[in-house]
Amino acid sequence: MIPAQRQSGFTLIEIMLVLVIMGLVSAYVVVNAFGTNPSDKLKTEAQRFHAITTMASDFAVLNQLQFGLVIDDKRNSYHFVTLDDNDNWIPVEQNKAFTKRELDSDYALKLQLDGFEWETEDSLFSDNALFDETLSVSSDGVQIGKEEDIPPPPPQILFLSSGDITEFTLTFEFFDAQLGNETFSVSSQGYLPLNHDLTAADKERP
Repeated sequence: MIPAQRQSGFTLIEIMLVLVIMGLVSAYVVVNAFGTNPSDKLKTEAQRFHAITTMASDFAVLNQLQFGLVIDDKRNSYHFVTLDDNDNWIPVEQNKAFTKRELDSDYALKLQLDGFEWETEDSLFSDNALFDETLSVSSDGVQIGKEEDIPPPPPQILFLSSGDITEFTLTFEFFDAQLGNETFSVSSQGYLPLNHDLTAADKERP
């Protein structure tokens, strides 16, 4: 009996993902090779986000997975998570395109959910907070837990296997006294395709 050979090759979603990554890398190389305009770099970041989130939704549908996106406006970063067998959110590690992405400090990420601006909660760990970063009571030093025992925050944006997407608007901002203030945005109405405004728009400094 001839043993069955293992099927080899790439799936359609893998091929699409490679093409998207190649396009993003090419755009990044062009921006860095022919100019250092912060506006161009910010636009490239917004384009990357639009492409990767679109791919994440397709990936979730084709593989019947539940994807989430965690956006940290304090660190100008975002990363994808997925539900494991125990219904816990864990980082997506099987593909580098979905790993953590952090923007330069000159830029800012502003997330809106249902029309309201989202701000990462960190009041428990501020200078005047009840707890320090190890979750020890500040007044008497009694240990009640360790930071690594704290479950990670749940994602603000969901990409479900049904194709549904959380309604959101993510704005990429750049503020500069000499070059001006510009913004680019990507938004969802609950499904694909995602909307995007990649035309630089001036915005007054608050």
